Amino acid sequence: MLEKINELDRQLFFYFNNLGNFTWDPFWLLVTEKWTAIPLYALLLYLIFRKFKLKGAIITAILIALLITVTDQLGNIFKDHFMRLRPCGQEGVMEYARFVAKRCGRYGYFSAHASNSMGVAVFLGIILKKYYHYLIYFLLGWSLLVSYSRVYLGVHYPGDILTGMFIGALFGYLFSLLHNYLMRRFRVPAG
Repeated sequence: MLEKINELDRQLFFYFNNLGNFTWDPFWLLVTEKWTAIPLYALLLYLIFRKFKLKGAIITAILIALLITVTDQLGNIFKDHFMRLRPCGQEGVMEYARFVAKRCGRYGYFSAHASNSMGVAVFLGIILKKYYHYLIYFLLGWSLLVSYSRVYLGVHYPGDILTGMFIGALFGYLFSLLHNYLMRRFRVPAG
């Protein structure tokens, strides 16, 4: 059963990875680069400060940092435990794939890019939903772009991405509950 799942994952990887072409490579390299999102982060920080003021913005920023740390480190634990080679480093796969990324890490299960971006998207989408109704859709779209970029560039299988997105969404939701608790506990007015 596991071998069938792995084979399906490889076939999906080949399909999505080979959709790429040289024209789009710079775009997907830009999407996957963490520094590219700085303007988005600045806008989100402004929206957070606008609705939660200084105390609430500090609580929210700390929770975002903790959320990213948790999902990122959990990804490292999974990678070290499962030791699933990335497609760009696996014989029988890398010869048929497009490797566009600047480097290829050793293990890839699961994608920290996918878990981090989905975690932040779900967390902020939930806590800001009351004020910015459509923000969550934009953030989920951004997370999907970041996640797909990892397959396009040849560094993750779709299964790595889906697992990362699931774990990120789960922790984003749990951190939104913690955020609500802390905002009540510290009597932070919203609005």
